[in-house]
Amino acid sequence: MTVQIGIIKETAPGERRVALDPPTAAKLTQAGHSVLVESGAGVESGHPDEAWGDCEILGDAASVAERADILLSVRRPPPQVLGQMRPDTLAIGQLAAHADFDELKSAAERSLSLISMELLPRITRAQAMDVLSSQATVAGYKAVIIAADIAPRLFPMLTTAAGTLRPAKAVIIGAGVAGLQAIATARRLGAQVEAYDIRAAAREQVESLGAKMIDTGVDAETEGGYARELSDDERAQQAEALARHLAKADVVVSTAAIPGRPAPKIITEAMVDDMNPGAVIVDLAAETGGNCELTRAGETVNHKGVLIAGPTNLPSKAPLHASEMYAKNIHNLLALLIGEEGLKIDTEDEVIAGCLLAHGGQVVHEKFR
Repeated sequence: MTVQIGIIKETAPGERRVALDPPTAAKLTQAGHSVLVESGAGVESGHPDEAWGDCEILGDAASVAERADILLSVRRPPPQVLGQMRPDTLAIGQLAAHADFDELKSAAERSLSLISMELLPRITRAQAMDVLSSQATVAGYKAVIIAADIAPRLFPMLTTAAGTLRPAKAVIIGAGVAGLQAIATARRLGAQVEAYDIRAAAREQVESLGAKMIDTGVDAETEGGYARELSDDERAQQAEALARHLAKADVVVSTAAIPGRPAPKIITEAMVDDMNPGAVIVDLAAETGGNCELTRAGETVNHKGVLIAGPTNLPSKAPLHASEMYAKNIHNLLALLIGEEGLKIDTEDEVIAGCLLAHGGQVVHEKFR
């Protein structure tokens, strides 16, 4: 049975990604489905309207939403777009359920089904659909490129006729997907890399990338691989050990985050005061408050010669590859949702149940009910 799958242009400021790319859309049309694309949806990610092959190009998001059985987006669609969708159809995207939930509740009450990709359960079966991991890969890479760009020094050791330049010393805070990619990228650029994570289990991955693990004696890993918040004593112990390493660092990339919560404050103003002038901090948690007390989202702050960058939406800075990975995540999820009978939302499926916000006219996710 043919399913109509809609793709809309992102409207968030600075957002350049698209929910599907033409090669992935082609797989859906080859499977007999209809793909509807809002004109201009892929331009910012390198895919003009003529690149979409057998997809149907429509003039605006409302036209796509009115016809789609499944509406795909990167970020939450505007309320007016959700309002154009027919009852018992499905919207999939990073819906930011922790913010402005009333908009989503209204959509649920109109019998829209909603899948929020950032709520996907962290289980092995769902790895191929995990947009947080795929987009964090881009963010970790871009963070180090930003650090290399604004740092007053080069990363690798260079022996030249003018003398020898020592390699930069980099500290990566957080060894999740973004942190591991940051470690790998900093190593490729020639830096000496140390890494810190409050999950002791991260040591093996850190060391496999050629970095040295900073041991603070604190382990705060929880079920699912996330990190819990630290107690006051643990936070003091962590801060004391970490401060010694930050004082010697030329580059710091901070990636620590707790899903649905403000970013943990790890780098204090006092720690920054002890860093050498010319050092650089790139704080990937800027959008949720920052890991550094001095971070300002979207800005680069100069504090006594230390530059603190707070970039936002880094995956959108590499929209072609970020969209390609996001599209593959979505395609893998659609395989669970589309069968011979068309769209079917199996609420008993562990993956679907973990990210299904609304279905059957009500909010169904246990965290938001």
